[in-house]
Amino acid sequence: MPHDGWHPHEHDEQGRHPLRRMVLAAATFLPFGGASAQTVDAAQRIAEAANHFLGLLDEAQRRQAMIAFESDNRRDWHYIPRSRQGLALGEMKPAQREAAHALFGSVLNERGLQAIENVRIVEGVLRESQGSFRDPDRYYVSIFGTPGRFPWGWRLEGHHLSLNVTLAAAGHITATPFFLGAHPATVREGPHKRLRPLGAAEDLARQLMAALSEEQRRGAIIAERAFGDIVASPGRERDLAQPVGLALSAIDGAARNLVEALVDRFVGALAPDLAAVQKQRVIEQELGRFRFAWAGPLAPGQPHYFRVHGPVTLIEHDNTQNNANHIHSVWRDLTADFGTDVLAEHYRRQPHR
Repeated sequence: MPHDGWHPHEHDEQGRHPLRRMVLAAATFLPFGGASAQTVDAAQRIAEAANHFLGLLDEAQRRQAMIAFESDNRRDWHYIPRSRQGLALGEMKPAQREAAHALFGSVLNERGLQAIENVRIVEGVLRESQGSFRDPDRYYVSIFGTPGRFPWGWRLEGHHLSLNVTLAAAGHITATPFFLGAHPATVREGPHKRLRPLGAAEDLARQLMAALSEEQRRGAIIAERAFGDIVASPGRERDLAQPVGLALSAIDGAARNLVEALVDRFVGALAPDLAAVQKQRVIEQELGRFRFAWAGPLAPGQPHYFRVHGPVTLIEHDNTQNNANHIHSVWRDLTADFGTDVLAEHYRRQPHR
């Protein structure tokens, strides 16, 4: 059975949690504002994978897949089943699909690759009950700009999936917004029975709520009812305002580790070199300034919502639709999505034309 590669109590041999042990690894990287040898190597790896993919396409396919970097379409992301620009997996020959998979693997690790595969598997499950409108091959690859020539980027997107990769400048690589969804959240029957593509995050959040004191739990709960969807959906970033809920500075030990593991569910899906840089970005925001928030009942099977919200890092998870069997989750960097921060500085330095 496919799975997301998660182990509930995953530690290294010294008992450290994923994000905590990355503090040491991240010390080998420069701060987020600088380019490291590792991120430069990653940029070359990603560009080579993109160029290999494009080289296997015919002219008509390349016209479909390639979009100008300056196009508004690059920031027009969504997770609903709608028409999209780009080249669909279903329109690719086997070798082309293999090259597309290699492109995904230039940014994601095995757990990340399994996560996007699980989204497509569940879309196939949905197809069995709702018809051909649900199609695991209607996931589109778009290449923005020219691979290797900064700025450029690519996107993989379809129903319940949006991975937006931007290489804004040498050494600056972002992979947000990164959205993953699942309907059903738990497969009830068939060959994929009991598959829970995003169940690991929910389990961690419930363990966290159970580990808190009664006073801490009251501080974490921000609403008696879940919200019905993530807050930071496309175009709604400003609706979040300031972080609310329980400050991480007020918790330690097992509870703090569980919050860090929640962050790792997304950040830790990237290739090791990219994950280390993004974890360093989290660390530089100071984890004590992050807040954990929960909305809705605590009883399993009931509609619920939670988020981890720092100065710029946001992770949201909502399971309310279809009798709490339909998850929307997202990782966003509220200042660096689509490479915005680096691009703004780049364009500011360009001479006026």
